[in-house]
Amino acid sequence: MPNYLSHVIRIISIATALIVLSSPTFAQNYPNKTIKMVVPYPAGGGSDTLSRPLAQRLSAELGQAVIVENKGGAGGNIAMEFVAHSAPDGYTLMLGLSPQLAVNMNLFDKVPYDVQKDFVPITLLAEGPYLLVVNPGVPVKSIKELIALAKAAPNSLNYATSGNGSGAHLAAALFTNMTGTQMIHTPYKGGGQAMADVLAGHVQVLFTPPVSSSQHIQTGKLRALAVTGSKRSSALPDIPTLSEAGVPGYDSGVWYGIVAPTGTPKDVVMKLHAAFIKILKQPDFVALLSSSGIIPIGSSPEELSAYMVKENIKWAKLIKSAGIKVE
Repeated sequence: MPNYLSHVIRIISIATALIVLSSPTFAQNYPNKTIKMVVPYPAGGGSDTLSRPLAQRLSAELGQAVIVENKGGAGGNIAMEFVAHSAPDGYTLMLGLSPQLAVNMNLFDKVPYDVQKDFVPITLLAEGPYLLVVNPGVPVKSIKELIALAKAAPNSLNYATSGNGSGAHLAAALFTNMTGTQMIHTPYKGGGQAMADVLAGHVQVLFTPPVSSSQHIQTGKLRALAVTGSKRSSALPDIPTLSEAGVPGYDSGVWYGIVAPTGTPKDVVMKLHAAFIKILKQPDFVALLSSSGIIPIGSSPEELSAYMVKENIKWAKLIKSAGIKVE
C-alpha cells in the first residue's frame, strides 16, 4: 500500500507541475533563453533598418539575447511557414511585412500558412510609404502633370518595381487603377536594379522607399512627385502625399507587424506587447526610424488583427481587378 500511495503522489506531483507550467505563472519566468526574430527577406535589405535596432532594444527590455534570423524566398512565405510551425512559446517571433500578413494569400495559388489561424498578433510596429519618383528627363513636375501625360499617351511610360507582386508593384497598380492611367510595368529582381535603370533613363517612373532615393533626389538625379502614404514623410517633409497631390484617398506603402505562432500564452504575448510599445516610444528609436522615412505606430493585438483583415480585403480587390499574378 505505501508503494501504491507513493506512486499516486508522484503522478499527482507531475500533473501539478504540468498545470503550473501551462498557467499564467509560467510567463513570469519568460524569457529565460534567446529569442529569435525571423525576417522574411535576406540580410542587407530595407528590413534591416527596423529589425536590427529593434532586436537590440528588445534584448535590453527583456534581459535576454534577441537575434535576427533572415529567411528570404518565395515572397516571405518560407519564413512565415517556418514560424507557423515553430513552438508557441514566445521564443520565435515573426517580423512580418504587409505582403506576408495581408497580400500573399491573394497573389499565390497556394500559401503554406493561414495568417488568421496560424498566428497570434502582437503589435503593428510601423509603416513606411514609398516615393513616386521620375527620371528628370520626364517632362513633369507634379502628379497632375504625370497623370495628364500618361492619359495623353497610354503605355508610353514604364514604371520599375522590385518585383512582380511586390509592395511597390501594388502601390503602382493602385495608382493606375485610381487615376485611370496606363503604364507598362517593368519588374526587376530587386530594388537596386530598378533604381539603376531609372537613374540611367531606361525606365521613367519608380516607386521606391525614401531611404533608397533621398540622396538621388537631393543631387537632382531623381525628381520626387509624391509620397504614397497617408502622411508626409518626415525625411522629405516638402513632398506632398498622393492624396494631396491629386489622387484623393490614395494610401499605400509597406507596414510591419509582429506576430507569434498560435498557442503562444496570452501573458507572454502581453509581455512582448508591452516591451515593443515601450521601445516605439523611445525618442532615439523614433528619430532613427524617422530618418529613414518609417513612422512608428504601436497598436494592441486586437487592432493589428483587424488591420490585417482590412488590408487583406483591400488588396484582394485590387489584385483581382488588375489581374496581378506572381510568375
